[in-house]
Amino acid sequence: MTTLDIPELALVALVGVSGSGKSTFARRHFAPSQVLSSDAFRAMVADDENDQSASADAFDALHHVAATRLRRGRLTVVDATNLQPHARAALVRVAREHDVLPVAVVLDVPEALAWERTEGRADRTFGRQVLARMQRDLRRSYGQLAREGFRKVHVLRGVDEIDAAEIRYEKLFNDRRELTGPFDIVGDVHGCRAELEALLTRLGWELRRDEHGRPVDATHPAGRTAVFVGDLVDRGPDSPGVLRLVMGMVVAGHAICVPGNHEQKLLRRLRGRDVRLTHGLAETMAQLAAEPDSFVAEVAAFVDGLVSHYVLDGGRLVVAHAGLKEAYQGRASGRVRAFALFGETTGETDEYGLPVRYPWAREYRGSAMVVYGHTPTPEPEWVNNTICIDTGCVFGGRLTALRYPEKELLSVPAEREWYAPARPLTAAPARPDQVLELSDVAGRRHVEHAYGSLTVPAENAAAALEVMSRFAVDPRWLAWLPPTMAPCSTATVGGFLEHPAQAFADYRAAGVDRVVCEEKHMGSRAVVLVCREPDGGPFGPGGGVVHTRTGRPFFGEPLDTGLLDRVRGAVAGAGLWAELETDWLLLDCELLPWSAKAGGLIREQYAGVGAAGRAALPAALAVLEAAAGRGLPVGDLRDRMARRRDEIVAYSDAYRAYVGPTDGLRGVTLAPFAVLAGAKASYADRDHGWHLGLADRLCAADPEFFTPTRRQVVDLADPAAEATATDWWLELTAAGGEGMVVKPYAGPAARSERGSLLQPGIKCRGREYLRIIYGPGYDEPEQLAALRRRSLGRKRGLALREHGLGLAALDALVAGAPLWRRHELVFAILACESEPVDPRL
Repeated sequence: MTTLDIPELALVALVGVSGSGKSTFARRHFAPSQVLSSDAFRAMVADDENDQSASADAFDALHHVAATRLRRGRLTVVDATNLQPHARAALVRVAREHDVLPVAVVLDVPEALAWERTEGRADRTFGRQVLARMQRDLRRSYGQLAREGFRKVHVLRGVDEIDAAEIRYEKLFNDRRELTGPFDIVGDVHGCRAELEALLTRLGWELRRDEHGRPVDATHPAGRTAVFVGDLVDRGPDSPGVLRLVMGMVVAGHAICVPGNHEQKLLRRLRGRDVRLTHGLAETMAQLAAEPDSFVAEVAAFVDGLVSHYVLDGGRLVVAHAGLKEAYQGRASGRVRAFALFGETTGETDEYGLPVRYPWAREYRGSAMVVYGHTPTPEPEWVNNTICIDTGCVFGGRLTALRYPEKELLSVPAEREWYAPARPLTAAPARPDQVLELSDVAGRRHVEHAYGSLTVPAENAAAALEVMSRFAVDPRWLAWLPPTMAPCSTATVGGFLEHPAQAFADYRAAGVDRVVCEEKHMGSRAVVLVCREPDGGPFGPGGGVVHTRTGRPFFGEPLDTGLLDRVRGAVAGAGLWAELETDWLLLDCELLPWSAKAGGLIREQYAGVGAAGRAALPAALAVLEAAAGRGLPVGDLRDRMARRRDEIVAYSDAYRAYVGPTDGLRGVTLAPFAVLAGAKASYADRDHGWHLGLADRLCAADPEFFTPTRRQVVDLADPAAEATATDWWLELTAAGGEGMVVKPYAGPAARSERGSLLQPGIKCRGREYLRIIYGPGYDEPEQLAALRRRSLGRKRGLALREHGLGLAALDALVAGAPLWRRHELVFAILACESEPVDPRL
């Protein structure tokens, strides 16, 4: 038996004369979807697989499909004679364009047998001389295949060898998806052995030393694996010591390592190549000169065996020295290795004479987390699910590790500046903080933040971009957007679709022991960012902004300015500027009445339905009454119309309860319920008692303009407290109120016992209010039964994603993060609003 080793991802070219059995071999060893036959493509483009005049078009189509399959990471087998160098060159080119290995499998059978098989096929009409020419071409191919670029060449001679062949698939060296961690990924060490020891110790590793006291291995009691991102050597005081420790950990199976550009340069020098002794290589060579030749030989063998990058944890994690674009992950080629070692540059140099790096991470949209080093940065920062953990230890910075999957960063300071950097670590970023770029938000992108991560689909980003670019307030003032809110689990008794018992049960199931039930004001969500001084603030010209939950100016001028003046005065009257030591505040509010902002919506969407029903149904009922008086059997229909009339009256009463007369700001009130942030801190970690207490003080400072939020605090272990809150909800909704919002009392940033974010709020709406949402007759038994089958999972998931983004935006705001970083978080919230979720929920 002959075993053919073929990479799991490769372009396999079958090479052989007509009648050599290529198609039979392909059917035996490969799935039909993996095989691209030139005969089949001729038939596809010309309806005749023997039409040689169609060969050019057939191979164009074949190469296109092969390229598509390789781009998608699929093994591809080309069943053609592949006897001509130009035909094989096209296949090698396709493989290289997609960074996969080209493999040739040659089937060599006696010419007489090939001719016998060919004569037995009615669709083969060429003469024996053509086959003889093919055989000569095959012989010439033997010595050319490797030179043409085929990385593996398997030659099967004779029928017996072909029939006995077996395929064995090889994983690529970079494919370590079976390793799931947990990992401690260590940034560029650059010969800083003492700092590496300190970092490993802080991470919980136990060092093992040799008889000379030198560290030669390390183990972790929790079974963690260390991953080194390269650049172990150069510039620092003890490159041999770092190599000895890392090599020992790798050999023992306690670590894996990818090469850095400095290891690559060191290897070339150790092999006698003419390499300039710059960028710290001279120091490394001097240090290695004091080591035994056997150790230096081990170093050369170790570096030579390093793989450009690793794909880990089922494809969820990629580690490469300089990072790696999605298209290169899990691929093998010279340009993949070059990118992993050196990254990508613009071809320019900066004022320090260093190459300007192309910001590939800003354009990264892959699902795998990419962890890398190479370019020193003062602070690691997540950019589109990528992070650089080279914090310039050898330059006097820190040595940093990322714990995976925890995504926790740990670091130790450098003992000193071991090597003066060409570019200061604290050099100003290439882009000013306040500059936004389209690439920050356009297209499909992955957003990573402290509370989670999400992928923004390209179509959602396009919709958000339309709103942001045409309608939204100045991005400098757009600091936060409120998350959507999911309803409670569906009630099943008493004619209710939503009921407090389900809201309490939802939070109890999440491990929450105390909630606050806040009156749900039926108005329009208003976010207020107000500055102490009306003529300017830290966000740009102006003294504040009032915007909707989608970032649009609320009323426009001059009403927004007047509203801000009232809020500013109330904050001053309540003493909050001084108490919170801030010159600005971000408030989450509801503006009342609903009609002040939504008058057009009410007229077009609700009032028209009510008016039509109130006009038509009494007239229809009168006709049915007359018909019944004449003895016609219309009693059931009359009763049904009577119910419809009563339902439409209830429907009209429901939306009319939220309509009130306003003239400018006269008749308008504001109900604040959370003070989100100020100049000193985000207040998301404060409990709702604190937030509502400040809201009450604003109401007391200006009772004409501010509306208080009534509430009930409920201990979920106390049935009596739940009953009291339920009775209160029944009274609210019976009096025309919308209902209530139930929130974890611990505050907006509250987490469950498992550490995950809780729903920021669960709404529980009254029976009559739901007529506005679901229609006048929604509570009829059949309709109610159908509505009770509604699915809440997507809505709740959306609420949590938006909530996490909002918390991250608040943190970025008070931390003084660059505008582009804050904006990508807020932009992602708005993009989430394009998710296809039932708007009635």
